Amino acid sequence: MAKILEKLNSAVLSGAVLVLLALILLHRNDLAGWAFWGPFFTFLHVLSGVVWIGLLYYFNLVQIPTMPKVPAELKPGVSKFIAPEALFWFRWGAASTVVTGLIVFFSGTAVSTPTIQIGMLLGLIMAFNVWFIIWPNQKKALGLVEADDATKAKSARIAMLTSRTNFVLSLPMLYCMVTARLVG
Repeated sequence: MAKILEKLNSAVLSGAVLVLLALILLHRNDLAGWAFWGPFFTFLHVLSGVVWIGLLYYFNLVQIPTMPKVPAELKPGVSKFIAPEALFWFRWGAASTVVTGLIVFFSGTAVSTPTIQIGMLLGLIMAFNVWFIIWPNQKKALGLVEADDATKAKSARIAMLTSRTNFVLSLPMLYCMVTARLVG
C-alpha cells in the first residue's frame, strides 16, 4: 500500500479506480444511461470545485497573509515553484468546474432554480476572474512573463484583490450550490 501512496500518479489512479467501481456497483443496471453519467459528471464537478475553491482558500488564508513574513531569501521558492504549480491547478480546476457544471446543468441532472442560477452566475464570474484577470496578472507578478518592477507590483495587487473578490463571492456561491435542492 505504501508503494501506491508514495507516488502521486498511482494514488490518483487508485482513487479513480475506486470511484469507477463505486459508480459501477451503484448504477450497474444503467451503465450506458444518464443514471451512470449524471452522477459521474456531478462527482467530477464537485471534485473540480474542491480543487479550485480549496486553492482559492489556500491563496487567501495561507499564502497571501504569510508571504510578508517569509524571509526574502526564501520567497523565490514560493514564487518560482509553489505558486506556478498551485496556479496551474487553480485555473484548470476553475475550467473543469465550469465545464462539468454546464454538462450537469444542461443534461437535466441539476434542477434549474433561482438559487442554482445565482450560484452558477457567481461561479462564472469567478472563473472569468481566474482566467482573464488573476492569471495574466500573476504571470507578470511572478516573472513568468517580462515585466518591470512597477508592473510586477501593480499586477500582484490586482491579482490579490481579484482573488480576494473571488474569495468573497465563493461564500454565497457555495451557499447557493449546497442549498439549491433545499431552498429552490
